Amino acid sequence: MSDGWWRPGQDGLTLRVKVQPRARRRAIGGLAPGVDGPRLRLAVTEAAEDGRANRAVCAVLAEALGLPASSVTVLQGMTAREKLLQVAGDPAVLATKLKELA
Repeated sequence: MSDGWWRPGQDGLTLRVKVQPRARRRAIGGLAPGVDGPRLRLAVTEAAEDGRANRAVCAVLAEALGLPASSVTVLQGMTAREKLLQVAGDPAVLATKLKELA
């Protein structure tokens, strides 16, 4: 079961996000249209330089899900605004929390 922007896996789930670097404030919520379907919106205050925005994306999502920052990694889109993230944990629990964020 998924909502099109996330998929369960063996060790957690993957989700597609659209990132806004250099935003005024950190925020998560709502879905944004993407090239290949909807994505969860994530705004971070860090600039997209030297991987700072990627680290911030992982930290913001992990905090919202109640996980350590090391539980979230970028699988694809290291230099793009549209990214594929891997979140480690129980897929059923994570799915419930993700639905609350959208």
